[in-house]
Amino acid sequence: MSSVLPLVVPSAEAERLLQRIDVQDALRRMFLDLAAGDAVQPAQQLVEFPGGGDFINYLGVLAREQVYGVKTSPYLPRPDGAVVTAWTLLMSMASGQPLMLCDAATLTTERTAATTAVAVDALAPAGVTQLAVIGSGAVARAHIRHCLALRPWQQVRVYSPRLLPDSERAEGLRALDPRVEVCATQDAALADAEVILLCTSSAAPVLDPRQLGRATLVTSISTNAPRAHEVPPQALAEMDVYCDYRATTPGSAGEMRIAAEQHGWNVDALRGDLPELLADRAPRPDYRRPVFFRSIGLGLEDVALANALYHLKCEESA
Repeated sequence: MSSVLPLVVPSAEAERLLQRIDVQDALRRMFLDLAAGDAVQPAQQLVEFPGGGDFINYLGVLAREQVYGVKTSPYLPRPDGAVVTAWTLLMSMASGQPLMLCDAATLTTERTAATTAVAVDALAPAGVTQLAVIGSGAVARAHIRHCLALRPWQQVRVYSPRLLPDSERAEGLRALDPRVEVCATQDAALADAEVILLCTSSAAPVLDPRQLGRATLVTSISTNAPRAHEVPPQALAEMDVYCDYRATTPGSAGEMRIAAEQHGWNVDALRGDLPELLADRAPRPDYRRPVFFRSIGLGLEDVALANALYHLKCEESA
């Protein structure tokens, strides 16, 4: 069989195509495929570079779509800040040929935020009105966009340590929606919050849900720094914990690994994951205590979006 060169999609083109895709719907269908046994999600592959840094491979198989793929993302430490890139390769299960090579930076941002949105829609009480976002970068902005329509939010408060209220970034956040308010302190952002989206690159805890004084939904993505976590590992035992996929997340999420090793937490304490929640196989939280959702980013999320981009690109070229 002769080799076929894949479509190559640079970042700007991926961003344009993503604007025409219902990302949350694509991910919901993917999680339901995973629940039905029509998809395979292996564990992440973490490979360390000699001298520092690493790369992570995110793998996934969508059997019903007859595709599989891998996103590879290096973490390259530099004196002026780490370099992180990502590329996704989509392969055909029918021909064994490469279909598309896509700069996955924008895909990663969108699928991360959309996965959180799917979780918020599944876990947050119907009548919540107060949303807080910790972080102000591209991932935080994507989280706000994806979550705006999920509940009747009255306020969306945003805080980041380096976010100045009169900065261009602050103006960009306010431009997303009139309800967005940039706060000078984290306490101000968290006041009365019913759902809190942690969208930072911190490798250490940024808040303790147990100290909020009320049962709140907290979502976390963290970063790919070793064992990174945005909440204290010891807090897991005192929360209802959910994740994107129970078979792989506990082995990669920093706070879950530390909680299991040092604080007696067990993966059996997980209340559910997104395939189980969407397939109505997991209980919803009763909010007698804080609720925590942890996403590590699944290869299947990347494959699902890459597949959607590939089909849209083919339609445009027809």
